[in-house]
Amino acid sequence: MNTKFEHLILPNDEHNRNLVENVHPSNWVNPEPGGRYNLVVIGAGTAGLVTAVIAAGVGAKVALIERHLMGGDCLNVGCVPSKGLIRAANAWAGLRDASAFGLYIPAGVTYDFGVAMARMRKLRARISRMDSARRYQSLGVDVYIGQARFAGQDAVMVEGAAGNRTLTFVKAAICTGARASAPSIPGLKETGYLTNETIFSLTELPARIGVIGAGPIGCELAQAFARFGSQVYLIEAMHGIMPNEDRDAAEIVQQSMGRDGVTLLCCGKGLTVRTTAEGKRLTVNSHGQEYDMTVDEILVGAGRTPNIQGLGLEAIGVEYDQSGVNVNDRLQTTNRRIYAAGDICSRYKFTHAADAMAQIVIQNALFPHPFGLGYAGMDSLIMPWCTFTRPEIAHVGLYEAEAKKKGLEVETYTYKLDEVDRAILDGEEEGFARVHIQKGTDKILGATIVASHAGDMINEFSVLMKAGAGVKTIAATIHPYPTQAEVNKKVVNLWRKAHFTPRTKMLLTRLFAWLRR
Repeated sequence: MNTKFEHLILPNDEHNRNLVENVHPSNWVNPEPGGRYNLVVIGAGTAGLVTAVIAAGVGAKVALIERHLMGGDCLNVGCVPSKGLIRAANAWAGLRDASAFGLYIPAGVTYDFGVAMARMRKLRARISRMDSARRYQSLGVDVYIGQARFAGQDAVMVEGAAGNRTLTFVKAAICTGARASAPSIPGLKETGYLTNETIFSLTELPARIGVIGAGPIGCELAQAFARFGSQVYLIEAMHGIMPNEDRDAAEIVQQSMGRDGVTLLCCGKGLTVRTTAEGKRLTVNSHGQEYDMTVDEILVGAGRTPNIQGLGLEAIGVEYDQSGVNVNDRLQTTNRRIYAAGDICSRYKFTHAADAMAQIVIQNALFPHPFGLGYAGMDSLIMPWCTFTRPEIAHVGLYEAEAKKKGLEVETYTYKLDEVDRAILDGEEEGFARVHIQKGTDKILGATIVASHAGDMINEFSVLMKAGAGVKTIAATIHPYPTQAEVNKKVVNLWRKAHFTPRTKMLLTRLFAWLRR
């Protein structure tokens, strides 16, 4: 195994060895460049992989450079391992709550966190085949393993294990993503902490864990570890959890996390960390009260830093700041020959956002308007997202306050899951669907769903918004009964009922009276 990546791929087991063999093969030999590339892509996370494979698929000569692990954060330390972990945690919680369904677990039942983590590693290694160096090579992409640095306006130097390669290009795409960062907290660095880049290497369940940051990463993992049985303290500087989400939605998840055993310390001030004989000691003021707790591990789930170091961006006129590379709507950098996609330049830190941005890069870099497929820009994207707590929170479009700030008149309708038959029968009746509609029209401005499978259910609103269709389309669409997704139609029916005018009611009443004669 390549020891350079041991901090990310511990333990050294069969699954992780298979993973590394796919995404950073030890015997990989970088190809010899054979002329100018139509497109050189730096970074083989989601944005880079999609950019490279689509470009090669339409006949372009493409190079893909990765210094670390192909698949990026999503495969190795993000979406894939976290959802494997969450699935196992939900299974454990299902057993805990099984008595409601007549299933009684006998005393002495055993739980093995190590087995749950081994399952995650096995599935991650299996999925990694799709992002492997050899697969992309077979798809016509020249894959280079090494550090990339711009060596001129049309050249990139790759520093590889067996020597350097210089690649020349017509266009280039920077897709180097971002990495976990930590806030400046007294004693944190000295005490030591985990991030999403290291927590999936655990093989033993921490009895006590402190989580700093109640955004999506912090909430997902705090709840998962609480469901496994850890004592979890979730510390957040702002009020409540997930401050950027609909407050009613976040409150439902917050209550669920509390029942799972997560202790929330929000509005936290004066957080300090130090090492003691008993473990890692955290002190914080929450709502005017001082808290002092000792944990075995600290997870930092706050902050991302763009991966711009070592690329030589200054020499080629690519501007950047602490948020990442600066791009226009077409994802062009300040150097018109160079584009960027993914976390390196986007406020949307999602895998599906990186995928969508990669397709914008392809269209604008290889098929520029008016000769190709037409204009493609970030403003055209309809961007849904989901936080995979239990229940999940999914959202698309504008929140009500955002719409009003834009000067739009909004009608908001909410339908609760405790009035949806399937949710009641599933014992998953916490949550709601909420839709924001532009007044005087049936145009969907945004929607929020809180439900066990909200991430799947939000897609109906996303499709309609992209298609330019309104809520009348949902109202006229038959939804299978009984399903939780019926809540989408039920919330729209509230709008339809509200717009059933008194004059229409009067005319129909007269019509029905006449028909009874």
